[in-house]
Amino acid sequence: MAFMKLGSKSEPFRREGQTWVCTTGLPSDVTIEVGEISFLLHKFPLLSRSGLLKKLIAESSKEDGSSCVLQLHDVPGGAKTFKDITRFCYGVKLEITSLNVVSLRCAAEYLQMTENYGEGNLVAQTEAFLNEIFSNWPDSIKALETCEEVQPFAEDLHIVSRCIDSLAMKACSDPNLFHWPVAGSNCKQNQADNSALWNGISSEKPSQLHDWWFYDVSLLSLSLYKRLIIAIEVKGMKSEVVAASLIYYLRRFLPLMNRQSSFTDTSHATIPNTSEADQRALLEEIVELLPSKRGVTSSKHLLRLLRTAMILSASSSCKENLEKRVGAQLDQAALVDLLIPNMGYSVETLYDIDCIQRILDHFMSIYQPASVAASPCIIEQGALIAGADALTPMTMVANLVDGYLAEVASDTNLNLTKFQALAVAIPDYARPLDDGIYHAIDVYLKVHPWLTDSEREQLCRLMNCQKLSLEASTHAAQNERLPLRVIVQVLFFEQLRLRTSISGWFFVSDNLENGQHHSGNFGLTNSDTRQGETAEGNENLRERLLDLEKECSSIRNELQKLTKTKKSWSIFPKRFGFRKKSDFSNHKESNSNDTKTSSSNTNGKPDHENG
Repeated sequence: MAFMKLGSKSEPFRREGQTWVCTTGLPSDVTIEVGEISFLLHKFPLLSRSGLLKKLIAESSKEDGSSCVLQLHDVPGGAKTFKDITRFCYGVKLEITSLNVVSLRCAAEYLQMTENYGEGNLVAQTEAFLNEIFSNWPDSIKALETCEEVQPFAEDLHIVSRCIDSLAMKACSDPNLFHWPVAGSNCKQNQADNSALWNGISSEKPSQLHDWWFYDVSLLSLSLYKRLIIAIEVKGMKSEVVAASLIYYLRRFLPLMNRQSSFTDTSHATIPNTSEADQRALLEEIVELLPSKRGVTSSKHLLRLLRTAMILSASSSCKENLEKRVGAQLDQAALVDLLIPNMGYSVETLYDIDCIQRILDHFMSIYQPASVAASPCIIEQGALIAGADALTPMTMVANLVDGYLAEVASDTNLNLTKFQALAVAIPDYARPLDDGIYHAIDVYLKVHPWLTDSEREQLCRLMNCQKLSLEASTHAAQNERLPLRVIVQVLFFEQLRLRTSISGWFFVSDNLENGQHHSGNFGLTNSDTRQGETAEGNENLRERLLDLEKECSSIRNELQKLTKTKKSWSIFPKRFGFRKKSDFSNHKESNSNDTKTSSSNTNGKPDHENG
């Protein structure tokens, strides 16, 4: 720490209760009161250094030369600083440091201790020392902190603005280039959370990062910190670094910013005792300072800010601001951060579904195109996946919402309307596969077994049975919680997809045979290998088709049993294109004769036995 020593005499003062007495042996002829402290001093050392004291002593002196009493209750720095002033006037050794230079400079200006009242007076000495510490980062930080004690005087002397400009310039530069000692790098490795907790980067080498100054500036009051961070941004600091510093500052004073979304998490760092009102004011101020550029502040921190704003009952404009920021970059969010607990005592659902709905609506207003081409009716699963860009924001949000629905579906208080509203907000084209929404629907049906048949039908309309993967289709076909109509749809579309695949295999096989016929013996080995692989693929596809036909037949039998007690089920075979039993048997017998040879080679049984 920088310091300057002035004078050489030994200490001439002693304290007696609330009074400082000069021990030079001469009787005191002036008493100066500063607050509750009195100083018994001598006129000559004071008036020879201070223009203000010279004037006041002249005005208060009596003709008989008796002691006069002066009151200096407004002197900057109070009694502590005035004691240092008197020591300087008496020529006693005075140590000027970064912790007292601001108050001494302001008091010297107030007392008019200029060069007109002695060479090397206190104004010149403190001003020279200020210019020296402005070249040093830690001393500049300490000096700026002490400006709060004498802020009106420090503002008039432009000490605050000069400190801020100096610090802003240094924060935007590499400290290694100027060999600045960084105070924060040695302060218990940032007591208010290591930088690894907020950006995943170790702070063992602060000189190589942009966050080396975060801890030091977080020691400032909010008013000074705001002015400093604005100055740093004006000088060209990256928006990402500015946002990270703001989040770091918040996490030092808001305990809720250091907690996870989970209801069971109770771990958080030790934070200064700050009232809820002060925390709310701090949060609203910092949110206004966050850069507006998308992606600058991570979605994780924005969602934590939003959750904290809800708990602290922040203003509606603050919460709306955060919701829009999250909505603009919802594709970057993680599922765990979306699980914001509902606040208050009269809430219905465990999580705040309405908040996520507003965030999703804002995202859709930005990213959803005005018109979307209709999806094809039947698409090969491989082609469906290959044709979708899995990294597009819309697809990422679709996966995120499906995962969110699966999490909140386990809440028995979540009504069907809110579940549907979230699900239908995602357009059909955004989901390459509907496995995610199917899983959410299955969880909801499991937790809400009291749903009526019409409600279950309505819920299942949220998914497209054509877009289920093979695994999801297999699960759905055996899922007793689904309506029978949906199960029949799943089997029908899976059978149709397999028939399309088999047709494609036969087409490829014919092309290979034609190519082999025209090419002669050239490349015979490779052609035989490909032909063998094609034949094996055809056999596997036929097996899958036969298995599905068995399942369809089983479902059909169940439906026929139901029609004896409930005539309404008789419409299903016609609606999904199934033939009557006699027609289906005749058609199947005909197919059995055509494929008997191949089926026998595959499993050793004729087709009609497999059926």
